Amino acid sequence: MVRFFKSFYYAINGVLHGFRFERNMQFHLLAAIIVCLAGALTGLSTTEWMIIILLIGGMMALELMNTAIERTVDLVTKDIHPLAKQAKDVAAGAVLLFAIASAVIGLIIFIPKWFG
Repeated sequence: MVRFFKSFYYAINGVLHGFRFERNMQFHLLAAIIVCLAGALTGLSTTEWMIIILLIGGMMALELMNTAIERTVDLVTKDIHPLAKQAKDVAAGAVLLFAIASAVIGLIIFIPKWFG
């Protein structure tokens, strides 16, 4: 049981590390705060809030995975290797695609409420 709870401790440390030291995580946190404030002022439905929470959680989780991939690649090689660059670029690309999809979904949710 102790090992089970230690896994939460390690996971929380990973999240906190991301928020403290990763610029992109800090940006995503700021964006999440702004979106939540906008949602509170707009009066989102329960379903809309669930979508927003899933998008925010997914974005932050994906950013943490991107950071883990970058750290692992850096640990394996300090050389500039084409495959290492591809691994980092592909992971960053996954974050970018999810960020674009999240922004589009956010616009689909918010624009009709603001201008409809």
